[in-house]
Formats: sequence, structure tokens, C-alpha cells
Amino acid sequence: MRIAILGVGSIGSVILGCLADTDAELIAVSRGKRLEELSDEGLVIHSPEGVIEVIPPERYHVMDSESGPIPGPLRNSCDAIIIAGKSTSTPILSQIAEEMLGEGGVAMSIQNGMGHAEALASRIGKQSTLGGTTTHGAWRGETGSHWVGRGSIRLGYLDGGPASGNAEKLLHYLADSSLNPEWDSNIRKSIWIKLLINVAINPVCSIAGVRNGALMESPYLWEQSLSAMSEAASVARACGTDLTDLDLEGLLSEVVKSTAENRCSMLQDLMAGRRTEVESICGAIVSMGESAGIPTPRNSMLLALVKGIESSSEFQ
Repeated sequence: MRIAILGVGSIGSVILGCLADTDAELIAVSRGKRLEELSDEGLVIHSPEGVIEVIPPERYHVMDSESGPIPGPLRNSCDAIIIAGKSTSTPILSQIAEEMLGEGGVAMSIQNGMGHAEALASRIGKQSTLGGTTTHGAWRGETGSHWVGRGSIRLGYLDGGPASGNAEKLLHYLADSSLNPEWDSNIRKSIWIKLLINVAINPVCSIAGVRNGALMESPYLWEQSLSAMSEAASVARACGTDLTDLDLEGLLSEVVKSTAENRCSMLQDLMAGRRTEVESICGAIVSMGESAGIPTPRNSMLLALVKGIESSSEFQ
């Protein structure tokens, strides 16, 4: 099975590294300095157990996402594509996925925020599109990619139904690589739940400059996180998502404990001087709240604060 990973950042690195233990033919799609690292040095993964694994560059093909036309041998050649890049890269990565996907292939967005799977489906069709979420925790540093919390990957067709064809094969490959996949016939709800988690963790940890576990150590931070999450849940319900079986505080506590040592992606972006995904997280809640008539003052405040940090002279 030929599988392409589009965006080899924190989570993309973990997925690529784990799939390297299978017999899948792998393509790593990245750009800039990261592409050079993957090509010259290989992929370095620090496992949750403290083991350092170096995957040589010979184990995968590399492709520059900014180099122009897809090389002939890679065009329409992939059985499965996993989009793990930043939300700001969705348009170009969806285009690349369309050009790389082979007949009968499937592509999955595992990105933060809302609307990415729908954007992908507009190019390749719903029948070839999978929504996805993950609770694996990871961050990238100078010594490689740090996988700091084992979680799971949920994936499914946007309109539900059982896994079939290359979607079923992808599920098996993810299982063989110890990524703990779960097929989800209601993936839209799971994407909403992941958004609630992102709303609770990312902006608060980013503004405070702390790892995830600090949220449970400070009642002040915990209140901010839970309040933002509850506000987002009200928007989800107004948009037709049934959350009656969801214990918000219990869920947040579980995720924070399992990723306590993780630096969330938004904090990593701010530390590196990059644009964050706050528009796809808090911004999405504010926008959908306005459409549904639900006030979102906490998310509006968090959105403004993160955007303020992005535009400050220190950030630049």
C-alpha cells in the first residue's frame, strides 16, 4: 500500500515513524528546512518510553510541497493520503492530495479545527474522503520529534458507514503501526469533540506559556479552559450535534492527564514565531456562534489574545 503523509510536523512525524514499521510504501510531503532534515538526516522519534528511534531517509520518498507540479511517478499513485499539516495549508494540501490520489484511493484530514475534510471532499468527492482526529500528543524540538502521549486515531466517512476498500486497508496499517485506530461511523461528532478539546487546551496553554499538565495544577487556568470548552459545546449543540452523553470536565481531565508533558501545537507555533491555527479553533467557534445566535465571549477573548501575540513585535 502506498501512503503519503502531507505535512510532517509533530503528529505527521509520529504517523510517518510508526508506519515505517510496516511494509507500506511511504511518501513524506513537506517543505523548507523540514524537508531538508527528512532528506538528509532521516526522521528522529523520541517515544513515550524514552526510546530514540532514527528512521533513515531511505525508508520513505520525500516530496517538496512547494516545488510545483507533482512528479510523474507520484501522480495518481497513492492508495491512501493522510493530511496532517497546519490548517492554513489546507488549500494547497488538498490540491496535492487530489493530484496524488490513485483510483479507489482515500484521503484523510487529521488536522485541527473545522471544515478541512469538507474542503478535501470538494476536490476528491465524499466517497474518497475520511474525517479524522487524534489524541496522540507530540511536539518537535531540535533533537527530533517527541511523542509524549499515546492516544488513538479515529477515522470514518463523512456520511458514516463501515470501512471498505482502501479505507479498511488503511485502518489495518494504522493498527499494525500501534497508532490505535478506531473506525468511527459518526466522525463529524468526533471532530466536534476534538475541537472542544482544542478550544480548552490550545489557547490557554499558549497564552500562559505552559505544557498541558499545568492546566490541572492551576484552578485559574482550569476555569478558563473549562469555560471556553463549555461555551464551544453550546455552539455544537446549536449546530445539531448531540452531546448529551459527554462529560466535558471528565473528558478534559482525561486528555490533559494523558498529554501532561505535551506542548500543544499552538504554543509550539508561538515559540517558533509561526502563525497559529487559532482562527480554525476559537475563530471557528466565534463564527459558528454568530450564525447560531450563541454568544462566545470567552472564545472571542482567547482569539483576540492569541492574535495579539502573533502580531506583537516580540513575536515577529
